[in-house]
Amino acid sequence: MPSPFEAVSVIGLGYIGLPTAATIASRGIQVLGVDTSQKAVTAINAAHAHFSEPDLDGLVHSTVRSGRLKAFTEPQPADAFIVAVPTPIQPDKQPDITYVEQAMRSICRVLKAGDLVILESTSPVGTTQRMAEVIGKERPDLVSANGKAHGLKISMAYCPERILPGRMVYELVQNDRIVGGITPECASRAKELYSTFVRGQIFETSAAAAELVKLIENAYRDVNIAFANEVANVCDHLGLDAWQTIALANRHPRVKILNPGPGVGGHCIAVDPWFLITQYPELTQVMRAARNVNDGRPHSVVDRIETALSETGSKKVCCLGLSYKADVDDLRESPAVEIVEMLGHKGYDVTVVEPHVTELPNALVGHSNIKLQQLEDAVTESDVVALLVAHMPFKNVDRSKLQGKHLVDCVGSWN
Repeated sequence: MPSPFEAVSVIGLGYIGLPTAATIASRGIQVLGVDTSQKAVTAINAAHAHFSEPDLDGLVHSTVRSGRLKAFTEPQPADAFIVAVPTPIQPDKQPDITYVEQAMRSICRVLKAGDLVILESTSPVGTTQRMAEVIGKERPDLVSANGKAHGLKISMAYCPERILPGRMVYELVQNDRIVGGITPECASRAKELYSTFVRGQIFETSAAAAELVKLIENAYRDVNIAFANEVANVCDHLGLDAWQTIALANRHPRVKILNPGPGVGGHCIAVDPWFLITQYPELTQVMRAARNVNDGRPHSVVDRIETALSETGSKKVCCLGLSYKADVDDLRESPAVEIVEMLGHKGYDVTVVEPHVTELPNALVGHSNIKLQQLEDAVTESDVVALLVAHMPFKNVDRSKLQGKHLVDCVGSWN
């Protein structure tokens, strides 16, 4: 069945936007991607993904070569627009939707009656309605006779992304999706678009409900990770193995505790709960407590590493991993980076091994006592080895290379 959308524009060609754009284009729909980064646009038009993700480069290559995917630095006319730009938090933890508003204002120049606009960026509850009002002010000709923002001559909806780095291309198609419209008709139109490439179920609701769904999904995960990390802190205090203790507790038929780690990273779980905490502080005390536990976990890990260094009388530590999760190159909000930075500030000699990057991130550049090195050399030169990320090369390391070293396993891979 032919798509009712001849051309789709994806605004923001990052970790979410580019896989989305390439996937839609693979269904035979013309996709006009837009990004403010000339470097990203140039790479995409040369048929290459500008970041590492399994299967994505091949998908970008085939869709660009077929002419179905093209990238631009300015918005182009289309029938549907998907906005997938960053929504970071500010130093006071308040969400920053500046990029969303800028993206919405930028597409106002090319919108026409009958178009569909979908926001995918993680946003505070009420953002989609607010953006509809922004469009109404920018383009009064698109407001219906009743003069209300929800009476726009375009459709507005919110659809949160649910894809996992390392599995983006697969999950983009297979996962269920939630589409929330500012009217039921808007939700129905958004479902039409996602039906062109999503094999999972698509559920219609209001924009506000869809916005809240995204936030509570990641807050739920954050709270559960915090419990595991708190258990790990107790185990460290008692001199017990956290992973063994949790595994034994999970033998209970109604208990399923997650595994602890060095903290919580990535742009979602470490960030999204703050969208609710700052908006509804009196109603989110468990979420705030979870954030405090997870934000404090890197400090607990540094304490463990310092104890090991003290026992050896050495200042040389090797930290394995910088990314926020295993087997990806994504360093956003990574607790491993924070741990290495803290050790550097404390004056230790830190060698870092991260197989997915070729240079240190900005937070670590300028520290003469922090250097990026190959695995074998880094382990050989250090007296303490801290496993911060469960990358496959680290899990499969020759254990004989670790003999005589003080080991600090923060992910339970060497237990």
